[in-house]
Amino acid sequence: MASIKLKGDTSGELTIQAPSVAGTNTLDLPASSGTLLTTTGNGSQLTGLPNSYAGTKNLIINGNMQIAQRATSATGISASGYQTVDRFIFSISSIGTYTLSQDTDVPAGQGFSKSSKLLCTTADASPAADDVLTVIQKIEAHNCQYLKFGTANAESLTLSFWVKSNKTGTYVLMMYRPDGGRLLSKTYTIDSADTWEKKTITVDGDATGVIIDDNGEGFNLYWHLADGTNRTSGTPNTNWGAYSTPNEAAGQTVNLSDAINNYINITGVQLEVGTTATDFENLQYTTQLQLCQRYYQEYGGAYLIGGYQPGASEDYRRETFPVTMRATPTASSAGTWATTGTSNTKPNIAAGSNNGVTIYAVTTGGTWYMDANSVDDKLIFSAEL
Repeated sequence: MASIKLKGDTSGELTIQAPSVAGTNTLDLPASSGTLLTTTGNGSQLTGLPNSYAGTKNLIINGNMQIAQRATSATGISASGYQTVDRFIFSISSIGTYTLSQDTDVPAGQGFSKSSKLLCTTADASPAADDVLTVIQKIEAHNCQYLKFGTANAESLTLSFWVKSNKTGTYVLMMYRPDGGRLLSKTYTIDSADTWEKKTITVDGDATGVIIDDNGEGFNLYWHLADGTNRTSGTPNTNWGAYSTPNEAAGQTVNLSDAINNYINITGVQLEVGTTATDFENLQYTTQLQLCQRYYQEYGGAYLIGGYQPGASEDYRRETFPVTMRATPTASSAGTWATTGTSNTKPNIAAGSNNGVTIYAVTTGGTWYMDANSVDDKLIFSAEL
């Protein structure tokens, strides 16, 4: 087993040892000056590594489509919103109807068990000028600061993902920065129908305009799947430039909505610093769920909750979130809650904060509780971007 030893001025020594199995491994060093890493104690702890080596290299949350808190399937969808897999928005305007699902069709041997599938159930072969169909992930600005956008040291980025569709042709992947209204778009091609293909897109960093360090939108990705001429009639922004609607999907030739049973599956989405697509970062399920819960949480099914409000000014229950949410969430309840002593069928939810909310009955003396046998009974908290 080959190794390289580097000796210091005195007795210090560093050994770089190759693995004992066949294969080639690459360590990419950052293009910056300063200390790469230091060790503490016996060297088992490393500090000073760039973000992409610290276990958080992927800016995308739920890129393996494993978390689907809302539902694993949604039918008859013709309006925009979060529907199935967490953090990925289905955005549509007057261009067909779809079934969305968390699917088990995945690229073989890549370590994925789920993908996100869009299936056209009502076609629109002639979209109007302003029609649009996209899949979006919005990345919180707090998580984008190490990209150094707005400076001369702005980091290059590489996006990689797996895709499968019956519709071959040219698609557009758009990157958008709300702070400063900055746009970049790249085309990619699905070459073979009904075949999983890995796509890689590398872009330069943007030295113009900082990403404000707050809990708003910092960096958004748009997979364009069908568009009217208002979004395709411009010139592709292959480098960062000012936002223009006609440039959003310039170069897009595919209309996924042009026939019933057209579909697309996506999984393994990773956005990382650098010019090379590395292996997908597989996080533990619990970690992935907690990242999603910052933006959306549900309590329902077997999670039994209930309470009694003895007086008009006495709030019965304070529910603390397991994860601090991005902002004070929009709170709601759904289902057919069981009650006694009042005609109220669902509890009220006070505004609360990003750490928790207060739940109470409408009528003084009212008792409310969730039927643990009903999966429809839910408390819903959303702080999506």
